Amino acid sequence: MRAARSPVVGAPRGVVAAGATLTGVDVPRAVPDDAAIDHFEQHGWVVLPDLLEPGEVARAREALVAAAESCEAMGYPTRIEVLDPGGRNIRVYDLLARDAVFAELVTHPTVIAHVEHLLDGDFQISNFTANIALPGSGSMNVHNDQSTLLPEPWDRRWSMNAIWCLDDVDGENGATRYLPGSHRCTRFDEVPADPRPSMVPFEAAAGSVVLMDGRLWHTSGENVSESRERAMLFALYARSFLRHQTNWWQVVPRDVRRAFPPELKEWLGLRGGNMSHGNYLANL
Repeated sequence: MRAARSPVVGAPRGVVAAGATLTGVDVPRAVPDDAAIDHFEQHGWVVLPDLLEPGEVARAREALVAAAESCEAMGYPTRIEVLDPGGRNIRVYDLLARDAVFAELVTHPTVIAHVEHLLDGDFQISNFTANIALPGSGSMNVHNDQSTLLPEPWDRRWSMNAIWCLDDVDGENGATRYLPGSHRCTRFDEVPADPRPSMVPFEAAAGSVVLMDGRLWHTSGENVSESRERAMLFALYARSFLRHQTNWWQVVPRDVRRAFPPELKEWLGLRGGNMSHGNYLANL
């Protein structure tokens, strides 16, 4: 099957400049693109092209490489055989504790506008990790991310991913592969026993973001190239009533947390208890 290509959705370029630091101010606002929303609703994914300039991509990638080296030096596991056979995938967890650039990306106005629309205005940031697929890397087990947050049936979209491409990604260098139409599967037994032959790789340029429904079944692709690395960041957004995959209080240093803008603190669950569905108690 041919690799998946997005329609030209004309998503606006972001307003967070390279080198900017998000401290104590609200996140700028953008609006979702109607064509992108329509494609996402139909297919369970869409590519938002060219959200970052080349210099911004380079800055984010440099920060990721530095974070990976730092984690390895501190003894944190970055090559996890049970997830990625062969030891050629480098995983970096808790990105918001690693560099300010990752806070800028996870709050990118264009991404947030689409997430807010697709998750009905109620979301938090459950996780933010990275995966660098080196040449020769293998593929992990096929899964959907919503199944890691709540049990079946998955009859509604309660979560979604924003996948930042820091390299050009395609079927050769290990782009994420997905099973078309699988965001409509509500239970494990509705997924083919062996979905891999029908899976398709995303194709996107560096600086683009792949938005993906949390119910879409997918896997990391094998990097069969001779020399091309594939670096991607995975931000998981979920409805606020679902427990986070990451304990942000635990992993983000206090001085870093204090510098986050108010909305990011809210989206990480750092500003108070969860009463988002108790608003009807107030006399409005």
